[in-house]
Amino acid sequence: MLLVLDVGNSNIVAGVYSGQELKNHWRVSSAGGKTADEYGMILDGLFRHSGLQMSDVTAIVMSSVVPTIIVPLQRMAQRYFNLEPLIVGPDTDTGLQLLLDNPREVGSDLIVGAVAAYKKFGGPLIVVDFGTATTFFAVDEEARCLGGVIAPGIGISAEVLFEKTAKLPKVEVAKPPSVIGTNTVHAIQSGILYSVVGQVDEIVRRMKEELGESAKVVATGGFAKLVAQESTTINAVEPFLILDGLQIIYQRSVVKD
Repeated sequence: MLLVLDVGNSNIVAGVYSGQELKNHWRVSSAGGKTADEYGMILDGLFRHSGLQMSDVTAIVMSSVVPTIIVPLQRMAQRYFNLEPLIVGPDTDTGLQLLLDNPREVGSDLIVGAVAAYKKFGGPLIVVDFGTATTFFAVDEEARCLGGVIAPGIGISAEVLFEKTAKLPKVEVAKPPSVIGTNTVHAIQSGILYSVVGQVDEIVRRMKEELGESAKVVATGGFAKLVAQESTTINAVEPFLILDGLQIIYQRSVVKD
């Protein structure tokens, strides 16, 4: 089995693949500066609860946008799995060409998501990832990564609104009954959701002017389904795009070896 780890600013998403099939997946907080042993115990509990054996894992691949978590996870892999993980970075052979000013500045999650999206849909395409930040990443028909857009994420926007206002309550990010809210909660939900929908559709429109109108728009991340239901530009939602990308990159490394 292959263990994949997608380390984000808010969460670590872990998945286990048997061949190309995602057998199970989990989401845990990436906050708190955990040690290698803490990560090992967390994974041990998740594996046991799912009826899986850590000893069945034969390889580990991970990407991280949080540099301080890489070393504890690497040590966890060595101690609890007796494996050296493949860590996706700017020098990893992903099959994509990075036409960027400084490839080392690009979050590995953007590249990994683009790998999976390109394999599934081809190019040109725009990958929209609703994470701590909302990111847009463009890939042309020749598998060349052209760059993208980074905007504040939905969760950040909602949190700032709550923290910076005296009377507005903290609300769940959800679709309200109508755009015009008849109470404060629904008004806030409307503002959060439809401002993001408008943001996505306008940024995609402008990116397509440069990339080409035929570009497919693929969304992933925690709020992808919610926004896609209201968006006029998102063509597909792939909840496990980054996990799939990690699996594809690992398989590519195996074939190369």
